[in-house]
Amino acid sequence: MPRIMAPAFKPPPLSCDAHCHIFGPVDRYPYAAARPYTPQEAPLPAFKALHDRIGVERAVIVNATPYGRDNTVILDAIAQSGGRYRGIANVDDRMTGAELERLASGGIDGCRFTFLSRLGGRPDMSAFDRIVTRIVPLGWHVDLYLEAADLDEMAPRLEALPVPYVIDHMGVIDASAGLQQPGFQRLLALVRRDEKCWVKITGPERISRIGPPFHDAVAYARALIETAPDRVLWGTDWPHPNVPYMPDDGDLIDLVPLYAPDERHRQLLLVDNPARLFRFPI
Repeated sequence: MPRIMAPAFKPPPLSCDAHCHIFGPVDRYPYAAARPYTPQEAPLPAFKALHDRIGVERAVIVNATPYGRDNTVILDAIAQSGGRYRGIANVDDRMTGAELERLASGGIDGCRFTFLSRLGGRPDMSAFDRIVTRIVPLGWHVDLYLEAADLDEMAPRLEALPVPYVIDHMGVIDASAGLQQPGFQRLLALVRRDEKCWVKITGPERISRIGPPFHDAVAYARALIETAPDRVLWGTDWPHPNVPYMPDDGDLIDLVPLYAPDERHRQLLLVDNPARLFRFPI
């Protein structure tokens, strides 16, 4: 794995990387035969080394699309974490109640749906609705990888959900298009009016058009934090699959004081908000 620079910013105790992945080793955790991409291995020891380097104690591991509905890699990592990790699973509507309960007892707090065309496109929305109904008793939320440009169509459906929902990577907006771009304004409006809506302040390398250290993403992060300081989450998105610019994770955590100059907002972003959504003890 690439060397990570030592960051200047020191996160507060119990800070959480609320969006990251583990890949491999593939001889133990093989990828699904039908997958949209094949990531480089990024196993648990490298994952732990990342967080030691940047000073983060907790993590939420998001199972990525190459694993299909096999969540073993994240369940095993959570089981070894001593309560420091939680997870977001891949599920489908064929999973039994016992399978969902096993995921919940293994530290899973939500399930992810990907809407991007390059990752397979929009899920079957009838199946989506059935899954959402089944996760209500588990206290889960839904994690949504979609573009803010789609919110004009999707917002009414999201607002009707009976569970909280989290929008990944600031809605994958275009940082060069300005704060007034329609998709970002739709995202801000949704966050303002629906208290079930959370947003991940992640993926600056995905929305940047100028490259490292991704300062063109800062204004968008600030606007989201100022709009809903108690419903934003921060994460690295390590090991950064399918990105135009490979970031240094030291740079990413050094963006936090630019995103949130106020210490109270940093505490919410890094500690209190993830503890509340992912049920970590404070």
